[in-house]
Amino acid sequence: MSAHQKNINIAEVVQHDIDHHFHPFTDHKAFHAAGGPRVITHADGVYIWDGKGNKILDGFSGLWCVNVGYGRKELAEVAYRQMLDLPYYNTFFKTTTVPTTELAAKISSVLPKRFQHIFFTNSGSESNDTIVRFVRHYWKLKGKPYRQHFIGRVRGYHGSTMVAANLGGMAGMHEQVGTEFPGFHHVQQPYWYDFGGDKTPEEFGLEAAAAVEKKILEVGPENVAAFIGEPIQGAAGVLIPPTTYWPEVQRICRKYGVLIISDEVICGFGRTGKWWGFQSLGFEPDIVTMAKGLSSGYQPIGAVAFADTLIKDFFALGGEFYHGMTYAGHPVAAAVALKNIEIIEDEKLVQRVAELAPYFAKALASLNDHPIVGETRSLGLLGAIELSNDKAKRGRFKESGRVGTICRDHCFKNNLIMRACWDTMVLAPPFIITKKEIDDMVNLARLALDATYADVKAEM
Repeated sequence: MSAHQKNINIAEVVQHDIDHHFHPFTDHKAFHAAGGPRVITHADGVYIWDGKGNKILDGFSGLWCVNVGYGRKELAEVAYRQMLDLPYYNTFFKTTTVPTTELAAKISSVLPKRFQHIFFTNSGSESNDTIVRFVRHYWKLKGKPYRQHFIGRVRGYHGSTMVAANLGGMAGMHEQVGTEFPGFHHVQQPYWYDFGGDKTPEEFGLEAAAAVEKKILEVGPENVAAFIGEPIQGAAGVLIPPTTYWPEVQRICRKYGVLIISDEVICGFGRTGKWWGFQSLGFEPDIVTMAKGLSSGYQPIGAVAFADTLIKDFFALGGEFYHGMTYAGHPVAAAVALKNIEIIEDEKLVQRVAELAPYFAKALASLNDHPIVGETRSLGLLGAIELSNDKAKRGRFKESGRVGTICRDHCFKNNLIMRACWDTMVLAPPFIITKKEIDDMVNLARLALDATYADVKAEM
């Protein structure tokens, strides 16, 4: 801890936060009743420290994003150097900056060869806003302006801006949006644990994929612009689809000429043990959206990669694309992202995730003997723990999300960050995590599960 950090007046920070900071995704009544925020002061490796001096194992990489771990001086240094050379310039009006263009080339180099062009944004939400604008305009240029409709999944998460919230399938967000935007449709998620019943995962995967075809036919194949999905639905509870799901979705989309968008905001840059989630799940998208792991959270930046077939038509048919952001392709963010990808390559972190994945899966599976654990599952360094009141029947507690919140709070008390998605606990640790730290993480999770069980065992 630096001398400056030691002199922080935490009580003053908390009061200023209560008085002036309006938080995202927060129940503000409960937040203020609980006395305000937990103040995070510094971090290193897989750990963060709060204002009370607690050392907390971050099993969630911030928000699925600090993939290379905390405390990377080389990322701070490259930001400093870039700020001295060129702190800002835009990419409008036929202009670019060196790190922006170099980053576009670098992203392209770690994608399949068909992705040669990159559009920059500042977040995953903006990336997914961008694809709606791009795809609808693309179909207009192709003489098919009626292809305006998008199909996503229930509990799919594609961001929190107005368009991205409609693109996603989070009911609570839709309720707050008010009148929903037209042209967005949602089908069943490939969630075997909750909906698979007596079917095998493979059978259920085909059934969930068939829902996509049913919706295409309902809307009219000639009206559907694209299907969007996270390879693994993150905020829905790390829903790892059966192996049959994505190949069948691809077959259906190709049958009707529907574009496929892979939202790689969480899965991209190695989280699944390959560079991209679509590589792990076995499908070939036309468009790839990304953010989070692009800079490991060290700078706000997002991007969209377009397949050459789309860009070729877009360029040939001409016309200005009336879309962009002041900070899109920001030179400092681009320089940091470029260095972040260099670290991932030099330290072979994608390979490291693949090598750690079996150990991580086995460690999580050790929790399957717990009275309230119905299932554990993982792919790469994405993991989930299902909380159940009846393990044999895959039963659920009353008031979805209540027990998950109880467990999350016990995690905090035991110095572990683990997120609750309804009654599914999810983990996404930094790629640099060690086997010992995985063991520590799972041991802390068990302590939280024990405390949760003590709170709810009367309901079982």
